Amino acid sequence: MTQILGIVKEGMLIPEELWVKFVNGMHNSFDNLETNNQRAKRELAEAVVNAVKKRIVPKFGILFSGGVDSSLIAFVCKQLKCNFTCYTVGIEGSDDIAWAQKAANEYGFNLKYKVLSLDEFEIVLKNAVKLLNDADIVKTSVGSVLYSAGKLALADGNNILFGGLGSEEIFAGYQRHEEALQKDNFGALHAECWSGLKNMWKRDLIRDFTIAKNLGLDLRTPFLDKDVVKVAMNIHPMFKLDKDNKKIILREAAEFIGLKKEFAWRKKQAAQYGSNFVNGIEKLAKKNGFKLKKDYLQSILK
Repeated sequence: MTQILGIVKEGMLIPEELWVKFVNGMHNSFDNLETNNQRAKRELAEAVVNAVKKRIVPKFGILFSGGVDSSLIAFVCKQLKCNFTCYTVGIEGSDDIAWAQKAANEYGFNLKYKVLSLDEFEIVLKNAVKLLNDADIVKTSVGSVLYSAGKLALADGNNILFGGLGSEEIFAGYQRHEEALQKDNFGALHAECWSGLKNMWKRDLIRDFTIAKNLGLDLRTPFLDKDVVKVAMNIHPMFKLDKDNKKIILREAAEFIGLKKEFAWRKKQAAQYGSNFVNGIEKLAKKNGFKLKKDYLQSILK
């Protein structure tokens, strides 16, 4: 986890109360948010580029799915002439691998990917479940993506990995953001973005830190940069979400920076689906005689 942000101090993830304090320190009200789309897009583009620049080292990797978050990070790194490799994992039928190849071909990214067999995936999954001490389907499948991509990077001599963590929260990328908007209004959507950001500690940060620490990885998260969060959360949520699209302003900023529309507007697929790992868990559950995925995952902990 990025040392620059201060999420990790002396090799340990900061306590949840310090994370919440950090987020609360940036909190703004729904009043006086940026309603000029062009200005919002320019300011966001500048903040994202600067956040990537701050975290650059001579050699590093990018957790790469071919979605807008990782494609934008890789595109900015390519513009900055960085020495980086993109890493993608999945099992057979993975959309992420297909999109990663497409983006790498388009932009000349150095891409290394691995299609895991079911047996290879089972080993990864068991390691992730035991490390996290959790049988939650989302946590273990997303954790398995980081674990297997991290192993791929480490085998390649890269222990520093950039990732898109935080983007979904600040740009309204989840189903619950849609539900907040449908239930109430843009004010409720803005509040949900702040609430989700605070809840990231127990849902995302502890998962990724646990796996990263075990593997010896340093995760760099430009979308959790303080300036990016401030700029993003100062943008009126009408520019983030409509009935057809999520994370609209980020996609527009990506195009403004130069990313082609095809990649800037790829429909979101959560890591567990883009990798096809959820399908893998279902196959493994059946193979091991379980009707439900959660029962199979629970059996790994016993």
